[in-house]
Amino acid sequence: MDLSTPLGLCVALCGVIIAVTWGLSVLTREYSWVDRIWSVAPAAYAWIYVADAPSPRVILMASLVTLWGARLTFNYARKGGYAKGGEDYRWAVLRERLGPAWFQVFNATFIAPYQNALILLFTLPIHVAWQAGDHPLGPPDALCALGFVAMLTLETVADQQQWRFHQDKAARKARGELVDPPFLTTGLFRWSRHPNFFAEQAIWWCFYGFVLAVGAGPLHPAITGTVLLTLLFQGSTAFTEKITLGKYPSYARYQATTSRLIPLPPRS
Repeated sequence: MDLSTPLGLCVALCGVIIAVTWGLSVLTREYSWVDRIWSVAPAAYAWIYVADAPSPRVILMASLVTLWGARLTFNYARKGGYAKGGEDYRWAVLRERLGPAWFQVFNATFIAPYQNALILLFTLPIHVAWQAGDHPLGPPDALCALGFVAMLTLETVADQQQWRFHQDKAARKARGELVDPPFLTTGLFRWSRHPNFFAEQAIWWCFYGFVLAVGAGPLHPAITGTVLLTLLFQGSTAFTEKITLGKYPSYARYQATTSRLIPLPPRS
């Protein structure tokens, strides 16, 4: 590993993060340490490239990733993700289903190593931009940046709508009021059951678009992380919906009338 290159430094940093997040999960018995680093690591990787060669495109990409990370960090923090006991509820469900031993195997292979490696992989379009050097910015770069910001805005609005719903839901339940339906079905969630998930995936496809902007081709190896992230979202969305359906049978009706990810007009 050549630590004199940005890629070598990023790979080394990723290895350290894997070791630290896995170690903390074992020590604390909380398994959301990767979730806690998810919004921070991409910006760290991006600015390593800026420090080496601050071309306009690399700076633009790093700035977009930083904006994305700041928003995600804020949203995760206000939901208590960084507090003790702020573990993602899905890990507890999976831990119960797998059993203690198999869950530790899952933690030592998927949660810490694979997810951290994935974070590095879906930020690698900036490596391609770095390799392109001073290749001039052009309309394709503007299109990618606008798409990134548009999807970031969509995700921000969706998360805010979800935050307000759950705050109102908790207040109403505390007053002994019935909350029906017990899940969000209005606003952006009338058009998609997971508009925030859709926007998050689209953000990283826009980020991959910078690879096309430097003429590297549509099937550059840097697409690997974006594809794997999309596949991860398919699995996590299905798992999330299975949990929700188990809690709320009425969710089936919502599934029948509302698009899963891509915002579309609701079906009657």
